[in-house]
Amino acid sequence: MEQEAQSFFDSAPPLRCRDDVVASVNRFLDIWKAASAIGQTRRIAIVTSGGTTVPLERRCVRVIDNFSSGSRGAASTEYFLASDYAVIFLHRRQAALFFSFANGDATFVKYFLEDLCSHFAARCRIILYKNVSSLWMDQSGAVLQKKLLKLEFTTLFEYLQILEIVGAAMKPVGRHAMFYFAAAVSDFYVPWNSMMEHKIQSDDGSMTMQLAPVPKMLGLLRKHWAPEAFCVSFKLETDVDILLKKARSSLCKYGMHAVVANELETRKNKVVVVTRKVEMVLEKGDCPDIELPLVNCLVARQTMYLQQQQA
Repeated sequence: MEQEAQSFFDSAPPLRCRDDVVASVNRFLDIWKAASAIGQTRRIAIVTSGGTTVPLERRCVRVIDNFSSGSRGAASTEYFLASDYAVIFLHRRQAALFFSFANGDATFVKYFLEDLCSHFAARCRIILYKNVSSLWMDQSGAVLQKKLLKLEFTTLFEYLQILEIVGAAMKPVGRHAMFYFAAAVSDFYVPWNSMMEHKIQSDDGSMTMQLAPVPKMLGLLRKHWAPEAFCVSFKLETDVDILLKKARSSLCKYGMHAVVANELETRKNKVVVVTRKVEMVLEKGDCPDIELPLVNCLVARQTMYLQQQQA
């Protein structure tokens, strides 16, 4: 597993924004360390959100894309912040974003505020001002309080390289870190060193393409990057008969503390949180969305995990 992962990173195209990501994460961690030094240790949730793309050419025209709107990660980020977590939000570019999630448009708040003096905004300001102001104040407050760091990805290569940076940086945070893997990550990809340079031509008709399995990084994170962090992965299936079996397998195989099992058709109303000792069925009920009881459940599980360390 480790050799396959290293081969992936060695052959991947260099992350263009690597220096900026490292600097941003280090600044975020410096604030956490300073607060911890005076007894104000805050938990950190690393929320991944949205789907990765797999390029089919180096000068990319075509991709294989993973289905994900990013709504689960977006909503969960709001609830982690409300639970007084600091959050690193690793999300797909143009996926659903928190604080604008309820509007169904990731750019709504930004658009409205930047064009507040436009004709459209002037006409709608009275109706929308209260809700938009509240959303904007929530997001601005989280940023200004240094509780929120947003990082973006599109390709599988970007996602895994950023995850490696963030994962390694979380090692000193120990059990106060929670990884919440809500992103839809590709299972197969075209290795960079075997990828065509230019656009694949269609003149020859049908084509057969060999895809390689993506190295599993969860075990690497648990073993090396952030071995004490509380880790939560997600398992989505269309066949309910194999869902819990696959979730239990993932729990043991990668050393997760919890696996959230969702079935495609019911994922917005019901999930099962699978741990080594219990399996908890959570339903939306009267909550605004399923992410509220889910985050509350996981916050409680991490509290128990922290208490085990103190015992």
